[in-house]
Amino acid sequence: MASLNVGNLGEYLREQRRNAQLSLRQLADAAGVSNPYLSQIERGLRKPSAEVLQQVAKALRISAETLYVRAGILDAERDRDEVETRAVILADPTLNERQKQVLLQIYESFRKENGFGIGERAEDDGPGNVDQGTGGGSRTAGSGDAAGSDTDAGPRRTAG
Repeated sequence: MASLNVGNLGEYLREQRRNAQLSLRQLADAAGVSNPYLSQIERGLRKPSAEVLQQVAKALRISAETLYVRAGILDAERDRDEVETRAVILADPTLNERQKQVLLQIYESFRKENGFGIGERAEDDGPGNVDQGTGGGSRTAGSGDAAGSDTDAGPRRTAG
């Protein structure tokens, strides 16, 4: 199961569909794709677009990013941490859909604030990394403003 190929994606989709107790036709209707097309994806005959994968993931209530990795759209090694974080958030049954989306937006704004966009990863994850998790939130209060790095970083208090 380590190789990322369309057949692996199809097997995974079939497994997720069965776990959700949906027929092929029910999933196709919920995802807005044709029954034959979804069947071809499950059998590994077609490689769906990211948009189709997103629709299928939404219908199955699973992480679209996980499907992107399985389809080879995202690099599994580089994006594993981000994908896993997103998958955990999206899979949490105690959160409603709005809460999940808000939490993902906050997560993304923190990544941007720390200099990592979607799919970017810190090269140095060691102890010398900037003081994450130790009250380091105030370190950007005055340092990043001149560079304009806080664009779309979410709400933040400014001194002044």
